[in-house]
Amino acid sequence: MSNTRMLESMSPKLREVARRARERPEARFFTLAHLIDVPALGRAYGGIRKEAAVGVDGVTKEGYGQNLEGNLRELHERMKSKCYRHQPIRRVHIPKDDGTTRPIGISALEDKIVQRAVAEVLEAVYEQDFLDCSYGFRRGRSPHDAIRSLNRAVNKGEVKWILETDVASFFDSIDRKMLMEMLRIRIADGSLLRLTGKCLHVGVLDGVEYAAPTEGTPQGSSLSPLLGNIYLHYVLDRWFEREVVPRLRGRAKLIRYADDLVIGFEHKEDAERAMDVLPKRMARYGLTLHPDKTRLLPFMPPARSQQSGKGPATMAFLGFCFYWRRGRSGQWRMWCKTRHARRKRAVRSIAGWCRRYRHLPVAVQHVALKRRLQGHINYFGVNGNYRELSIFVEEVTRTWFKWLRRRSQRKRLTWDRYGELLARFPLPRPRIMVQIW
Repeated sequence: MSNTRMLESMSPKLREVARRARERPEARFFTLAHLIDVPALGRAYGGIRKEAAVGVDGVTKEGYGQNLEGNLRELHERMKSKCYRHQPIRRVHIPKDDGTTRPIGISALEDKIVQRAVAEVLEAVYEQDFLDCSYGFRRGRSPHDAIRSLNRAVNKGEVKWILETDVASFFDSIDRKMLMEMLRIRIADGSLLRLTGKCLHVGVLDGVEYAAPTEGTPQGSSLSPLLGNIYLHYVLDRWFEREVVPRLRGRAKLIRYADDLVIGFEHKEDAERAMDVLPKRMARYGLTLHPDKTRLLPFMPPARSQQSGKGPATMAFLGFCFYWRRGRSGQWRMWCKTRHARRKRAVRSIAGWCRRYRHLPVAVQHVALKRRLQGHINYFGVNGNYRELSIFVEEVTRTWFKWLRRRSQRKRLTWDRYGELLARFPLPRPRIMVQIW
């Protein structure tokens, strides 16, 4: 989505805010809270998924919508009279590859509406400020766009050394006081700032235990991705563009998708200087680079005298492994494929689902499996990655067979009968969905 199309999707009042923000990058906005009216709350309600998990109050989207107009008007009145209070978020834990868990916060439905409405107003301002290096959680930008940007920089010779890293526990480490100070650079509307603060300073209900964190933004909140982008815009993006790049000997390029980032450099000494100063910059704002995911590596095609073999370095970014390989013309090119760990994690996730729901009707399982497979293919279906997609689909096909066989001990499913079942309930086939170069 181009910036023009994004503006067209906004309300007229938000388009005017975006225009002023773009034309006056140093201006502050004193009156924005009035834009969060009943129609804005209605748009926010419409953006919530029907099957979204419920918060501590147990209210579903369907239930709230039975008296939508009345509920939205009553919510708007509470916001105007400053009687609105954000309810505690319900915390759930999602398993990660390393055996740890990722905490996700689930807000009550009304809080989701308020978060989305506040994000809509803030987005109108900050989308005009964000730099081109930022791709995460922005309308009209995707991980594939970030990969295309990296590919262009590598092909032009702008990138020969890469600093690969991400921010450890980013959303839990954001300094709320610093974040609010950053917001005041552009937002002078006290009502909107108070409302944003209410979405930040919320309690967490983890099972039966209640806690009130003093740092970070709730993961799972509709507002957190935007606030995270604003935080890194000031901590990293502007600093790198305005203070780091002018002091370097050669060219450099930052590509960031939320807290996952790579920085490419033309010269090694520039990369080493940046690697030395970047952790200090992050530490000033309470952030830490992940020690196991931070490394500096040469990333350039092998010397012309090297006639065989693959390139010397591989790099991980956004779930892909980037490496050097000769194309049909004999020229070295950067290619990418699904990271082995990422593919295994996806297969394990699907295997766990098949195990838990193996007794559901096959038709029901088929719909859910199709959705999961197609989501993986839509993301990883980039040119040059067909082989990894084929391996993934084959592994999932065998995984489903394994758990369908365990539905009953009296009549085991054979591979031939499974083939007949797949003819009636076919799974998605590997397919290239996105051209990234």
